[in-house]
Amino acid sequence: MNINKILTVLVAILSITGVAMYINVSSIDKEEVAALDSAVSMLVSYSFYLFIIVVLVAVLASLWGMLKNPAALKKTLLGLVALGVIFVISYILSSDTQVLGADGNVLTPQGDVSKWVGTGITYSIVLGAVAGFFFVWDLLKGLVKS
Repeated sequence: MNINKILTVLVAILSITGVAMYINVSSIDKEEVAALDSAVSMLVSYSFYLFIIVVLVAVLASLWGMLKNPAALKKTLLGLVALGVIFVISYILSSDTQVLGADGNVLTPQGDVSKWVGTGITYSIVLGAVAGFFFVWDLLKGLVKS
């Protein structure tokens, strides 16, 4: 049997199962809390496990594709190293001082939590600036070519 046919049948089975669970949840009366809770719990669990499987398949397929193409693997590793360098710089630049609310109360004490929050904010700002730079660069390059 062809792999496309197998995948089509698998997707059809998963879709029919999901639709059946949705219909089951929709058909239960709102006053039957225990039955509704059970049906919703089953649908959420099914969705969660299906999501985990899809993420694993996507990551494994991506890794498989990179391993088959060493040039792509080299570019990916270079990108990860660049992100790591930006992260380390963001960690060094972030402050670990107290965060105060508008009313003067301490929201986070001085220390580790404040340092990591500051790192995340700095990291996001730096990545946004880099993305904006490359966006403008690509825009200008396109204007010059045309």
